[in-house]
Amino acid sequence: MRERHVAQGARRAREFEAFVAGAAGRLLQTATLLTAEPPDANPRARRLLTHALAHTYATWDRLRGEDPYDRTRQQLAVRFARGAWHRHAFFRPAPGGVLGILSPQERLILVLRLYEGVAEEQTAALLGLPVERVRAICLRAMATVLHPPREAVPKKVVEVAPS
Repeated sequence: MRERHVAQGARRAREFEAFVAGAAGRLLQTATLLTAEPPDANPRARRLLTHALAHTYATWDRLRGEDPYDRTRQQLAVRFARGAWHRHAFFRPAPGGVLGILSPQERLILVLRLYEGVAEEQTAALLGLPVERVRAICLRAMATVLHPPREAVPKKVVEVAPS
């Protein structure tokens, strides 16, 4: 009996390692986009991905035909949304980067819809929002990224020499 559990554990570990080897790069890119960190310095994204992968590994045997990538992406989205809500409550400054001008909710919806290709209905179900709201937030986020608000241009003081 013990040998069977050891063999099942080894098989599970090999399957999970193969999954991580194939999907970790794209999942890290997704997490980096969510956190709006630079790709070369992304500790929050790495931590977010580590937690999502740990959850996927813990539920590996219960996936029963589900796509582990979808499950991990869903866990990334949920963990990011929870963390963003807590950080927002403490009024932390927004991260930099192109997506840094978006709110966490806009960033999450934009990344899920455009980068990951998740349907509006699935995104709405994942976030507990109506489909129309997801569509409106996505359109607003796209408009903000494509046409960012102009920064206030400092007025140049022109000194005129007395004549």
